[in-house]
Order: sequence, then C-alpha cells, then structure tokens
Amino acid sequence: MTVSITVEEAAERLRTAERVLVIGCSGSGKSTLAQGLSARLAVPYVSMDREIFWLPGWETRPRVEALARLQTIVAQERWVLDGTSPGTLPLRLPRSHLVLWLRPPRWMSLYGVISRWLRLRGQSRPEMADGCPERISREFLSYVWNFERTESPEIAENLAAYGPDVSVCVLKSRRQNQQLLAILGPKY
Repeated sequence: MTVSITVEEAAERLRTAERVLVIGCSGSGKSTLAQGLSARLAVPYVSMDREIFWLPGWETRPRVEALARLQTIVAQERWVLDGTSPGTLPLRLPRSHLVLWLRPPRWMSLYGVISRWLRLRGQSRPEMADGCPERISREFLSYVWNFERTESPEIAENLAAYGPDVSVCVLKSRRQNQQLLAILGPKY
C-alpha cells in the first residue's frame, strides 16, 4: 500500500527530495507543475515526451532506445520527471523520492488539452520534441476522457507494488497544483 500524503506534507518533503515524479492525464498540468518545481527547487526538469518518447515529426522513438534513455536519466542524482507512461513506472519508482499524481476531473484535463491546442496550433510546445506541432484528434480526446478508467488502475497497481517506499500526493485540481508551488515560495 502506498503512503498518501497531503499537499502540505508534499511541500515539506520537496524541500529535500532530489528525484520527483509528476504523473497524470494529458492536460492535467503535469508539465506546468514539474517546471514550476524545477524552478523552485533548482532541480533539473525532464520531459519524457521530449527526451524519451518522441522524435521530430511525431515519430515514436524505438522502444529499446527510449528505455535506454530513460534508464540513463533515472540514474542521475537529481530530477523532476514529467510523464506518466504506466509501463515504465517500475523503472522510475525505485529512484523516486516523491510522486505527485495529478487526478483532476476529466473535464478539466479535456479543457487543458483543448486550450493548449488552441493556444499552440501549429507550434511545438517546449516540453515536446521539436517538429511535433500541437495536435488534437478524436482518439486523443477519448484517451483523456477515459484515462481514469483505462490508465489509473495500472498506475495504482504500480504504486502499490512499491508500498511505503514511495510517498504519493494526489492533486485533484489546478488550485492544489498552485497551492503546492505557493507553499514552496518563489522561483530561484
């Protein structure tokens, strides 16, 4: 069973944590939170979309290469790692000091992906590989809508497998994400 902690307890642990995992549905605010943590804690930010999964032109990085890159990153001493990928959690959880699991209502994640698409149409966001302009599809919207049912059980199972070794703070709104950053104070 995982150790679930409050926002306040997470903020306290973040003051000494050197490896933080930020997971959740697309559009939940993972990248924004992870970059905010990185700036406040002076810990390197790593986007799994950019560094692990995607090549320019929306080409998927070959799995063997992606896993090798992930192992190299996870072996580093300090990071804030932004990305869910339930299948790679067994590689990341043993090295994580804290997991922040963003679980807002699905309409909030849908709003996040749609507003991001409207804001960045035709552009690649900084946390995505170059040459991967923001896009949206019915399949992607369905993935976001069904994330809690399809992805969260595997995430919970992986977290439970590491029991008390990994503390998890579940954040259920953008307000809680902002509250966590506010407790930590200004950026470095």
